[in-house]
Amino acid sequence: MLRARITGTGSYAPAQRLTNDDLAAKIATSDEWITSRTGIKNRFIAAEGEQTSDMATKAAERALEMAGISAQQLDLIIVGTISGDMPMPACAVFVQDKLGARCPAFDVSAACAGSLYGLTIADKFIRTGAARHVLVIGVELLSRLLDWDDRNTCVLFGDAAGAMILSASDEDRERGLLASRLHTDGSLRGILNIPGGGSLHPASHATVDERLHKVKMNGREVYKIAVRALTDVSVETLALAGYTAADVDHVVPHQANIRIVDAVLERLAIPRERAILNIDRYGNTSSASVPVTLDEGVRSGRIKEGGLVVMMAIGAGMSWGGAVVRW
Repeated sequence: MLRARITGTGSYAPAQRLTNDDLAAKIATSDEWITSRTGIKNRFIAAEGEQTSDMATKAAERALEMAGISAQQLDLIIVGTISGDMPMPACAVFVQDKLGARCPAFDVSAACAGSLYGLTIADKFIRTGAARHVLVIGVELLSRLLDWDDRNTCVLFGDAAGAMILSASDEDRERGLLASRLHTDGSLRGILNIPGGGSLHPASHATVDERLHKVKMNGREVYKIAVRALTDVSVETLALAGYTAADVDHVVPHQANIRIVDAVLERLAIPRERAILNIDRYGNTSSASVPVTLDEGVRSGRIKEGGLVVMMAIGAGMSWGGAVVRW
């Protein structure tokens, strides 16, 4: 039976760092306020002229190198993002051209859950034999979509890209993507969104003046829903794979808020040392969060062959998902 294996990972962060002290010099906040509430100390900001597809391409190149394949061998490119180079065409189109690939390419818009949505779609293509090598990227350049006067949102997010190569495997032993699960609750769309720029609020002087093209969030509601949803989807996905939380070697969580991560780990009864964490250095990089964290776990040697890894993420929509991988 064909199964999708993650054969390569890659990540990229811009050179510019924005610390909590840098933010405190611009808005009414402090390092202590941000750190105690979120766990974030630093985030990366894209350089002037740097595009979303530039970051995605660099992460993809590193993943391709690890996988030992060329861009010309890709059968599909899926990019999870809500901050592409243009509203049209897809960010994946730019990435395909920059890599020199010649396969179909499209975007998935599931915000912070985008990479897991992409991972699940790629898995279906591979299991059905429709693709052998699929590139999945999570990338966000959110610094240009933030209201830098809103301390409730601007302190949270950073720019980055993470990539995964999924390849077909017919090994008899259990290895690769064992299970994944996706959920959406559209009734919750109002608690995290960018209201302007679509058909509901087309771009105009009024929408720009009202800052409708910037991220809006009800943090308290997001927290409550995230803890419950991420706990439930982790248990659900592990059960689909035939495991429980006690079997997990590593957790690769969406790095949105350290309080959310800790609350989920507590409910799953998984020790914090099993989680791979980088929120202090990156902040919330939305769809890039899971693949960037996975790449760090792989390249640091923490994630080893045979390890059971559970991934989880939740984003605007609200949309969330989980995946279980035997490395």
